[in-house]
Amino acid sequence: MKPAKIRANQWPTVVALSTPPGAGALAVVRLSGSEAIAITQALFSKKNLADQPGHTLHYGTLREPGTGRVLDEVVVALYRAPRSYTREDVVEISGHGSDYVASQILAALLRQGARLAEAGEFTKRAFLNGALDLAQAEAVADLIAADSALSHQVALNQLRGGFSDELRELRAQLIKFAALLELELDFGEEDVEFADRTGLARLLAEVEGVVTGLLRSFELGNVIKHGITTVIAGRPNAGKSTLLNALLREERAIVSATPGTTRDFIEDEVIIEGLRFRFVDTAGLRDNPADEVEAIGVRRTRERIGQAALLLYLFDLTELTPAEVQADIAELTTTLPHLPVLAVGNKQDLGSFNTYQVSGIKQTAGTENQEPATETHEPETRQPIISNQPIFISAARREGLEELQAALLARVRGAGLAGTGTATIVTNARHARALEVAAQHLAAVRQGLTEGRGTELLAADLRHALGALGEITGEISSDDLLTSIFTQFCIGK
Repeated sequence: MKPAKIRANQWPTVVALSTPPGAGALAVVRLSGSEAIAITQALFSKKNLADQPGHTLHYGTLREPGTGRVLDEVVVALYRAPRSYTREDVVEISGHGSDYVASQILAALLRQGARLAEAGEFTKRAFLNGALDLAQAEAVADLIAADSALSHQVALNQLRGGFSDELRELRAQLIKFAALLELELDFGEEDVEFADRTGLARLLAEVEGVVTGLLRSFELGNVIKHGITTVIAGRPNAGKSTLLNALLREERAIVSATPGTTRDFIEDEVIIEGLRFRFVDTAGLRDNPADEVEAIGVRRTRERIGQAALLLYLFDLTELTPAEVQADIAELTTTLPHLPVLAVGNKQDLGSFNTYQVSGIKQTAGTENQEPATETHEPETRQPIISNQPIFISAARREGLEELQAALLARVRGAGLAGTGTATIVTNARHARALEVAAQHLAAVRQGLTEGRGTELLAADLRHALGALGEITGEISSDDLLTSIFTQFCIGK
């Protein structure tokens, strides 16, 4: 069931500032509704806007009715229904970027009968008037919030209807079988089968495969949308704060030779090849903290590791053996066996210890040359730290950072954040929940076919699966759902 199309003249004309508040070159005030042009005309001097075609620009002044006081010199853009964002008459007034001027224009328009728009109301009207489906409407907010190349690309694909088209195709195929099952229920007394069970089983396998791929893509989508929380952990004086500063290319964290300097988290973000990494510098880990404050910092570090998407374990090449590094990582990930870990050896510039032994391989710090290692530790110490070799850097000299960034990307991709089997990437938690519900009911239909369940049970589960898929695009929606979604938008959009 598609959302009801509501005539534009059933709603009041709304107005809002559509550019961020504050001083700037321009401030854009947007109106939408059947009276948008008439309300603007009451203030606009130069020409009669009612006689002008849509998709045109008009220069003039806005004057306060009655007094004639000039509010601003503006350019008015006209968009006539249904060829507008909301499919209503839309007016966009571009004036000078002053908070005072914008507030004066808004106040004058409100006195002429407009109402202040609620958060997301323009996009909500676009949805209710059929210009966008619900998934596309949500993509508008994602596109505004996009802060990396990948998040922009994913939001734009969804806004253009890529995700919606895929879902509609799935629903269309399922609806055909659902209709045949419902027909069987109408002729229940005749005990006939209109729906080919073999064909339904084959279709279910295909649809479940697509839904499963979309669900797998949510892990990647969540990373793209919210960033990869990467905790930098290690013993005191391993160089964690120095590494954070090197990655950020600024002196964000205080660096000191005194152990235990970092007492709480320091977080900041870096975009690496379109992926947003949120690096968290933490307190150094040691068994005997110097004071209560440091002890609290160590405890919080362990808690933060539990919330991480990736652990970057930094160790001092001049201080720790491979066995000690391995033991530290094992202890930190005891309850987090699936947490991706990248071991990074720091201070390769200090010549006192420039080779490192892991799993029978000697790798010279700062190079990619590998050769069989000589025995320098007891056999039990020559265990692999993690599934790949450590990265060697000098955070102080900012050496090896490119290799480190490449390794970070490899660890993320190796953690299953790729190869979803679908070109569409799900970034919205609401969509993921709906897909999970659909997958559960599709599995129930498949199991029902195997067990020979009655048509009524098969039809019920199929209806639930179709309903879950329909909720994503808004073909099935409720007022509470729409309120929840659009109140998260900014005012003016």
